[in-house]
Amino acid sequence: MAVGPTPSQVPPGRPVELPGRGTTFVREIPGPRGAPAVILVHGWTATGLLNWRPSMAALGERYRVIAIDLRGHGKGIACKPFRLVDCADDIAALIDVLEVEHAILAGYSMGGPISLLTWQRHRDAVDGVVLCATAASFPGAAQATPLFYGLLAGVTLTPIPRLGDVVRRVMTAVAPPGWIDTGEIRGHDARSLVEGGLELGRFSALGWLNEVDVPTAVVLTMRDPLVPAAEQRIMAASIPGARVFEVDGDHFACALNPQVFVPALVDACDDVAGRAAQRRRRRERSEAAEGERGRSCRIAIWDDREERSIA
Repeated sequence: MAVGPTPSQVPPGRPVELPGRGTTFVREIPGPRGAPAVILVHGWTATGLLNWRPSMAALGERYRVIAIDLRGHGKGIACKPFRLVDCADDIAALIDVLEVEHAILAGYSMGGPISLLTWQRHRDAVDGVVLCATAASFPGAAQATPLFYGLLAGVTLTPIPRLGDVVRRVMTAVAPPGWIDTGEIRGHDARSLVEGGLELGRFSALGWLNEVDVPTAVVLTMRDPLVPAAEQRIMAASIPGARVFEVDGDHFACALNPQVFVPALVDACDDVAGRAAQRRRRRERSEAAEGERGRSCRIAIWDDREERSIA
């Protein structure tokens, strides 16, 4: 299994127009012919590449891999305001534009709520979900709401040329130095970052997680100070049939400890893809049986009419 592509292996990426929504940016590995697609949804303050670079080559051996820059992040859609539901609708639009038939969403941290919202709002588009280092609600972000509102006021009053400094300060506050790539964060919108924190504080899926009816896996970061393991376990226990894949790492294991994170992610995707394929086959058999029953019923009605006409 390849862990962490070299710079030459990193897909260069391309803009993708989402009709009526704007132009987003994706990096894509085509994967084996006919393979399901894994759509990688990054976390708050990240980009598709920052979050998923070490995972892409390993996933690309099995799946079509699509990593998006979310709106307000990197080269994603410019937006005002930033809302999680808009990100979810962007994902659904991307699935449609790229003609993805079997989509598995892999969401990291903030990407978890976005993946869940995509399923909730566009159920026919999602075959399965892999939730990494995330939770059904974010009490820490909720407690930081006053801070975020203060930052929002500061961003609003800051001259545009200095907003890059604001972005770097926010990034330094939430991420270890080895994770920050100034080239990737250059496109971040400072206001969107702050609004993203506010959105996380408002988000809760606890009231509807038990409705999730697609195969789901949880990649649980066991030493995570930002999204505690206990919160991740509550989410997993609330989703019917969810399976847990533990990672002995912290919140940045996806980028800084890939040797333990990537194998767990691949196993989780394989698990969800396998169950999703079984689910499709059961549905196809059921539809075929229903069609056969309908055909038999029509033949019986026709035979009955023929007998009556002869009589």
